[in-house]
Amino acid sequence: MSSSPIPGASSGSSTDVEKQYQEQYLKQQDAAADVEKSPSQQQQQGASTEPDFGPPPNGGLAAWMVVLGGFCTVFASFGWINCIGIFQDYYQSHQLKAYSPSTVAWIPSVESFMLFFGGPLVGYMTDQLGPRIPILIGTFLHVFGLMMTSISKEYYQILLSQSICSALGCSFLFYAPIAALGTWFRAHRALAFGIVTAGSSIGGVVLPIMVERLVVRIGFGWAMRSTALLFLGLLVIGNLTVKSRLPPTGRKFNFMDFVTPFAERPFLLLTASAFIFYLGAFLPFTFIIVQAKAEGMSTGLADYLVSIINAASTFGRILPAHLGDRYGVFNIMILLTLFGGIVTLALWLPAASSAPLIVYSVLYGFASGCFLSIVPAMVASISDVRKLGTRTGSLYAVGSIGALVGSPIGGAIINDQDGHFSGLIVFCGVSLLLGAVLAIMSRHALVGFQLRKKV
Repeated sequence: MSSSPIPGASSGSSTDVEKQYQEQYLKQQDAAADVEKSPSQQQQQGASTEPDFGPPPNGGLAAWMVVLGGFCTVFASFGWINCIGIFQDYYQSHQLKAYSPSTVAWIPSVESFMLFFGGPLVGYMTDQLGPRIPILIGTFLHVFGLMMTSISKEYYQILLSQSICSALGCSFLFYAPIAALGTWFRAHRALAFGIVTAGSSIGGVVLPIMVERLVVRIGFGWAMRSTALLFLGLLVIGNLTVKSRLPPTGRKFNFMDFVTPFAERPFLLLTASAFIFYLGAFLPFTFIIVQAKAEGMSTGLADYLVSIINAASTFGRILPAHLGDRYGVFNIMILLTLFGGIVTLALWLPAASSAPLIVYSVLYGFASGCFLSIVPAMVASISDVRKLGTRTGSLYAVGSIGALVGSPIGGAIINDQDGHFSGLIVFCGVSLLLGAVLAIMSRHALVGFQLRKKV
């Protein structure tokens, strides 16, 4: 596999450049298919493999133990970030009730931002040092941040402990296993990614309910401490099981490693797609509880909506990932992102009672499970596996800006509409549809108008 899968071109017409991208991508996919053949077949046909290490095993005890450890670390990291909706509602009603929804929304939005923004640093560290050191750093930052959140009273204290310290730890815990996992699988890569990232959905189901119950029974402080101790146990498993199949690259630091991927048109368009749909993708997680209560839903039922979204998201991460291995990760992501945007505008926008809000939570959860988890597999499909951590981090660093500003923009729209949510919902739906359009353009840069092509 070449070190730059889709090199840029400095001259020639745009049509020639597109053809060059497409031809290079198709050659890369043919080479990847050769890697899946047995060593004897490769020797007979003169196919090359990764030096000294052979093709990915696509299974086996060591590979599936990485999946297990990755599941545990993602449960404790991205699964925690998926709980942001309960904190938007809780802080508005308790510690930060003197602040506007837009101001409070900076807490979950900065949390999402830090998860993604740390990508380049963590990806580079994982490529250079392996996943163990980043996971160890992430374990300390995440657990320490939650412990500090448990004693925080002021706005700035919550922002520093929960949104920065803990969330930065989550970034280390999310990217390192994702980068390591890509070295173990080729044939079932999207499925393996789907199982690992399902940890975030299951965490998003279990953790909101757990935290809500603990806050009532033992108070906010001890609820956060208990959650931190649970995560510590899970992260011990992650520290012991997650490893890379390939040794660290040992390359010297080169800032251009983070920049050069954007010279590739498919990668640039995919990054733009991630930025746009992250503007809107987290708005249902953040505001659906607040909106449901405003529409008259009981507190007891509304508090379960984030868990419902994440429960449906579990199936949306695993089933589409399996279909992505079979029919192409770009194809599946585009379809479900379009579906997410359509149901947002067609169902959430007119919803004014409990039933449509619950149905929307299920449908959006399924769609979001795909487009929030399959992006690493999309990056892997157009990347050298030895640079997967760096390239995934570069994409998410840009996407993180969308996650950062999306919720405050949504809160500002609510303020401007005097507490109504229609503008926020339109903003969410249009962001998802535009993200899908940019993903379609990225796919076109790879294979042109070949609609039946597995991409």
